[in-house]
Amino acid sequence: MSLASRLSMSFLAALAIVLIGFSATLDGLAVHHLYRLIDERLDSALTTLTAAAEVGPEGVEWEPDERVLGVGLDAGADQLRWVVRDAGGRLIDRSPNLNPRRLSLDLPEEPTAGRFSGRDGRPWMVKSRRLTVSDALQGKEPVDSPEALARGRHSALILVAYAPLGPTEATLNRLRLTLIALSTALWLVAAAVNRRLCRRGLAPLTEMAMAARDADAEDRRERLPVPKTGDELEDLGQAFNGLLDRLHETLQQQRRFTGDASHQLRTPLAGLLGQVDVVLRRDRPPEEYRRVLGIVRHKAVHLQQIIESLLFLARTEAEAGRPEPVVIDLACWVPEHLGGWSGHARGSDLRMEASCPGPLWVRVHPLLLAQAVDNLLDNACKYSPQNTSILVRTGRQGGLVSLAVKDQGDGLSAEGQARAFEPFYRAPEAARRDQRGVGLGLAVARRIVTAFGGTISAQGALGQGSCFTIELPAAPVPPPLQEDPVAPQPVATADRPPG
Repeated sequence: MSLASRLSMSFLAALAIVLIGFSATLDGLAVHHLYRLIDERLDSALTTLTAAAEVGPEGVEWEPDERVLGVGLDAGADQLRWVVRDAGGRLIDRSPNLNPRRLSLDLPEEPTAGRFSGRDGRPWMVKSRRLTVSDALQGKEPVDSPEALARGRHSALILVAYAPLGPTEATLNRLRLTLIALSTALWLVAAAVNRRLCRRGLAPLTEMAMAARDADAEDRRERLPVPKTGDELEDLGQAFNGLLDRLHETLQQQRRFTGDASHQLRTPLAGLLGQVDVVLRRDRPPEEYRRVLGIVRHKAVHLQQIIESLLFLARTEAEAGRPEPVVIDLACWVPEHLGGWSGHARGSDLRMEASCPGPLWVRVHPLLLAQAVDNLLDNACKYSPQNTSILVRTGRQGGLVSLAVKDQGDGLSAEGQARAFEPFYRAPEAARRDQRGVGLGLAVARRIVTAFGGTISAQGALGQGSCFTIELPAAPVPPPLQEDPVAPQPVATADRPPG
């Protein structure tokens, strides 16, 4: 079922509920109003009939001749009828328009208001009133005796008024038919209009679906048509086109990564195979074999570093096998880790500086953090002259703990700062200095820092050195049992990915 059909069905179902509720409410109000009018007419008729009777201590007398009764004269279908009976149920008087053949005159002993059907089956509403002597009679003759009845005296009179319900029910039936017809017509018109509006409103979505179905993943120019409607459809189109831009950029990066990786792997393999082919052309002395094997081993180690870096970068961010981080004090961890560089050729150039006192708690894995820091230090050693200081500064600002590595080397251009962490990117300065490396060290460092929820950035200017800053979220102070941070284990330089 299409989205337009589902929206139409939902709207029409809600409209049907509204129309049914409105019609039922209007019908209920009409019934209540019309029946209340009938009840008021019956009360008015009984009041008129009560005025024609005289209640005294000697009995109740019916005197219609002395008072003009304007009730029950017209024989119309919607006019009232009435009867007067004595306490014994004998008929004393009735309205001129009453036809006993059609209307049943049988009343219960205690008449009450209600509905009944006459002999012809037509519905009527009846209401009665009983008039009685208020005080005990003082005379000798009893009420309802032949002598009292001859003088028109009764112990009680029962006044009954009848109202025909046929015209009222006919009016209600016409109202109900009118409501049903109008509601049905409105519902059908709304169904036709809503279907058209839904199709027109969702037409841009259909166009976007067709464009997405026909789009070519290889063409960067393929985009969804974005309707200028200023609503959610326009927002959806823009968001989807933004996603396409990011996917195309990721695809291009993967292609560049694959091409660069193939080139970087092909170069040491070609050199390794060339050395082996040369040495196998003829028999050579053992010293020559040892020399070639040393070259082969060196190239194999370089190839292993490239493969390990590529495998690390190829792993997903949420890999299940990633080691669990622990809380360490960066202020104590950095000096201990720099101690492992004491045997390096540039070990004497390393300087440590703390911009704020006190512990700097972070939640990391020490071995992976050591690899990231070693990559930054190795990069600083490559691109700065011998006997120039390399500053390692730690600090804290707000909820972030920072670790910066600053050198006095060639620096970075604007392009270099923007692309420093791309895999296989090497600045032109590195080519001029003929520095070895494949451009994976900084990419690996960024991957490690990102895995711990941090960021890494590059600053600098050409000829003024460069500074790489790691910022990690500050961790809460660990409980006393975890006071001593896990001591980092020095990572051998040969095992570090090349910078």
